[in-house]
Amino acid sequence: MEDKKVLIIEDDLGLRNVLAEFLRLEGFLVSVASDGEEGLALINNSKPDIVLLDIILPKKNGFEVLKEVRDNKEKINIPFILLTNLGSLDDIEKALELGATTYLVKGDYQIKEIVEKIKEVLSK
Repeated sequence: MEDKKVLIIEDDLGLRNVLAEFLRLEGFLVSVASDGEEGLALINNSKPDIVLLDIILPKKNGFEVLKEVRDNKEKINIPFILLTNLGSLDDIEKALELGATTYLVKGDYQIKEIVEKIKEVLSK
């Protein structure tokens, strides 16, 4: 996974920093955004290999970010792992319909498991 670029779009500073640190220790190149607009700009500029995306975000929510990226044919193949506190079936279905690769509820996974899921998605 050396040199793979991971973009974390997460407004929770603590979680964002912990995830970024764990991923850097695993050899990933990590960039971070604290809101949807900043995340979209980084997707366009840094061309990440995978995006870890929260749904509840300032400026543009995760669904809006996912839809905008999926509407852009050049970026349609970027895998998105949604990492959120929203666990309703409606939210999961909406995310998958918009093109999310994987949907994880924050409370159900430890940081180490999230890193393993990122590796798994990138190895496909």
